[in-house]
Amino acid sequence: MNRREFCRNSTLSTAAVGLATTTLPANEARKRLNKGRVYKSVKYGGRVNMDRLRKLKDLGFDGVEGSAPGMDIGGLRKACDEVGLPMHGVVYNKHWKMRLSSPNPETREIGRKGLEDAIRESKAVGGSSVLLVPGKVTGNKETHDHVWERSITEIRKVLPLASHLGIQVLIETVWNGFCYKPEQFRDYLDEIDSPWVGAYYDIGNMQKFAPSHEWIRILGSRCVKFDIKDWGVKGGFCKLGQGDVDWELVRREMANIDFSGWVTREGSDGGDENTAKLMDDLLDL
Repeated sequence: MNRREFCRNSTLSTAAVGLATTTLPANEARKRLNKGRVYKSVKYGGRVNMDRLRKLKDLGFDGVEGSAPGMDIGGLRKACDEVGLPMHGVVYNKHWKMRLSSPNPETREIGRKGLEDAIRESKAVGGSSVLLVPGKVTGNKETHDHVWERSITEIRKVLPLASHLGIQVLIETVWNGFCYKPEQFRDYLDEIDSPWVGAYYDIGNMQKFAPSHEWIRILGSRCVKFDIKDWGVKGGFCKLGQGDVDWELVRREMANIDFSGWVTREGSDGGDENTAKLMDDLLDL
């Protein structure tokens, strides 16, 4: 079964909750229509901090995202269960140094094995995904074509483990010189063509290259999770709501693709309290 068939015939993890496909009229945009079906999270790390976990729970966060490999798996699983704040997935923390696009085959192998470790740790803490940056365009030894071909080769090697454990490998959109057009990124995912690979779309990162709502429209159901950021031509990365992202259109496109699942804040808004409120307001949570 390929990715398209899988997406048509089944749902994965928290994406199982239904969402109306009708575009929201502008006068209905602030009715908290995503509360209970879009779940807010923050980047957390790999060690237990009970005070912060409890604070995040009190602020209304639904979960956290870890950093793997190398997490305190037992401690995190126990702490998350105690607080009632699940770890929905992990960020693969070696993908920049041990790139799957490296010209060195040994580096690519180390990177792939590290990705496999991150998949195992995500499963162990109760997650559903691993966020992956597939490589970086660095020059004539690591071109766009190299990142495309080498990363796909290595990602396909981890798919048996990912499918066995039920963990998706989600490719993040970042400033790595790779797939800066939504059509390119769509075609990259479609070439892999696996239900265990999707997009971890970063709303702020890609606003620099095209409006984020257009990215979401073009990527469609390939978007499995979202990183929540804002970015503006004049100020770069900024507090949520102060950049150029058109959040009303982002909400509408998320509704049009039937999105239900995890959105995770990466960055700072001057404290978790501010982040919680801004996410609620901008995403109708």
